Amino acid sequence: MPDTSFRPPALRAARDLLARYDVLFCDIWGVVHDGERALPASNDALRRFRDGGGTVILVSNAPAPVHGVAATLVQKGVAPGVYDAIVSSGEQALLHMRDKGYRAVHQIGAKGRDSAFFHDLGLPDCAVEVCEAIACTGLENDLTETADRYRPRLAPALERGVPLVCANPDLVVHVGDHLLPCAGQIADLYERLGGPVVWCGKPHASAYHLAYKKAATLRGREIDPARVLAIGDAVRTDLAGARTAGADALFIASGIHRDAVMRGGAIDADAVERLLNETGIGATAVMTYLTW
Repeated sequence: MPDTSFRPPALRAARDLLARYDVLFCDIWGVVHDGERALPASNDALRRFRDGGGTVILVSNAPAPVHGVAATLVQKGVAPGVYDAIVSSGEQALLHMRDKGYRAVHQIGAKGRDSAFFHDLGLPDCAVEVCEAIACTGLENDLTETADRYRPRLAPALERGVPLVCANPDLVVHVGDHLLPCAGQIADLYERLGGPVVWCGKPHASAYHLAYKKAATLRGREIDPARVLAIGDAVRTDLAGARTAGADALFIASGIHRDAVMRGGAIDADAVERLLNETGIGATAVMTYLTW
């Protein structure tokens, strides 16, 4: 069983913890970069882990195929040497829709920002009134819109029970100092209205099945979950996902929950305990940033 606590120890350095594991399932946004630029200390820690024989699988809720995530990492200043493979929710969404053989898909998302996903989907944007499925990568303008704006647009699909494939299950994401809504808000609304949703990415089992498969291929053997550490900044996706994966979890406090669990740039242990108790999801340890 995963080694978790609602009051996990706060670490200043990760090297002794990381030495217990062969594989890291590491979040990207909030750990490897902050939405604008790479986080040098985190990148250094991942590189050192790999130099010691460890395997790093980046597990992301990015609504993009793997090659699109890799290109974004380069743009943010993340060097390829910090990871071995990538698993993305966008990759899973595309695989699901190909397996289903959909030919009429209504698209919701920013076509410029999410161009890699829609290019790999390879289908024209279909009217919602006749679609077989909805592919949702996010809000079309996450600076000005809310999920409620999409209620009228979703109504025709809702009436027919059309599935919505959510390529990014996150509800919000930090971009620098800004907290912006994600596709998960539209999917959550659709589900609450009674529509069927296919959730791709963390914390769902499909993400970790793919991560274990890639890690096993790289290491040449099946992976023992007891030798896996999941690293992330979101309780709902990263820590819950660690539990799904049967892995331990390292909680990064400076990410999405920073306003709730940090005071004056330092971890508030009582606030961390309250947050984890509220969700019923523990962690093995907590750090401000991933640091070797």
